[in-house]
Amino acid sequence: MLTDKFFVIAQFGHDITLWILILLSVFSLAFILERFITLGKVKSESKKIASQISETLQSSDLSEIEQMSRDKQTLEGRALAYGMRHVKEKGADGLEELFNSYSLVEKPKLERYLNFLATVGSNAPFIGLLGTVFGIMDAFRGLAQSQGEASAVMQGISEALVATAIGLIVAIPAIIAFNYFSKQVKSVMQSLDSVRELCLAYAKSSKGKG
Repeated sequence: MLTDKFFVIAQFGHDITLWILILLSVFSLAFILERFITLGKVKSESKKIASQISETLQSSDLSEIEQMSRDKQTLEGRALAYGMRHVKEKGADGLEELFNSYSLVEKPKLERYLNFLATVGSNAPFIGLLGTVFGIMDAFRGLAQSQGEASAVMQGISEALVATAIGLIVAIPAIIAFNYFSKQVKSVMQSLDSVRELCLAYAKSSKGKG
């Protein structure tokens, strides 16, 4: 019968789901560490640029934008370098589109692995729940074969619940990391928007037109 085949799957399904969760946790931790280092560096550089932007706004000296555009180590500096070159060649026309294109190219790099973390965070509990269901199925089948020994089924159910616990343990850090890194990416993109507006102001100023 088809039901018997499902019980056969349940015998191995619990262990298989545990191994899947362990594998997902390894990848999640590796990606979290990679994003923490990479985005941490980018965010640190963005803070430096944000400080320079604030000083520029306070002094109203748009010529400082040229100095910021020489910083090729930051996303904002490279964006300004492209923008300044465009201003010297074509003026303000098409400058906003240039910055938008640059943002579209850079954003996927910043969001690398975030979709994986979001997927793990939303699906790991269900994988764990599936493992628990398999474990409970196997436990009750064992109870039927052991002629009503309650201790056998209780032990089986307790082992089955491990899968749900591991699923939550895997999902929670992934969700926290996803939200944290998404906030960092959003902050960097806002910084790019700031340098875009500064570059547009420079292009429309007498210095930019000159």
